[in-house]
Amino acid sequence: MSKLRIAAKAENMEEVMVFVDGELEAHNCSTKARTQLDVAVDELFSNIAHYAYGEETGEAVIRMEFPDGYAEITFLDHGIPYNPLERPNPDVTLPADKRQIGGLGVYIVKKSMDSVSYRYENGENILTIRKKL
Repeated sequence: MSKLRIAAKAENMEEVMVFVDGELEAHNCSTKARTQLDVAVDELFSNIAHYAYGEETGEAVIRMEFPDGYAEITFLDHGIPYNPLERPNPDVTLPADKRQIGGLGVYIVKKSMDSVSYRYENGENILTIRKKL
C-alpha cells in the first residue's frame, strides 16, 4: 500500500496526480483505466479541497492498493461528514442548460468505476473507488 498525506487544497492537485499516475504506471494500468481513474481522482480530491473543511484547510490522505488486478484508491479526510453517493444522479437526458447545478462529477465517477463505496468511521470520511487495471 502507498499513501500520500497532503493539505486538502486545490493547488495540490498536481502533486496528487503525480502520485496517482506514478503508482498506476508502476502497476501497468491500461491507458483507458488510467484516464478514467485520473478523472475520478481529480473530481474527488477537488471536492475534498473545496468542501470538506469549509473555510479552513485540512488534510487528505490518498491511499492506493492493487488487489487482484484492480486499482483501489481510498480518499480519507476529517472534514464535514458527507456521503456523495447519496446525492441523486443528475438527469443527463435533459439539455445542459436545464439540469440542476452539481452532481455530474460524482455521477461520472460512479459510472466509470467498477465500484465506489463510502463510509464514515471514527470522525473520518472514507471513500474508495475501484477499477480493473
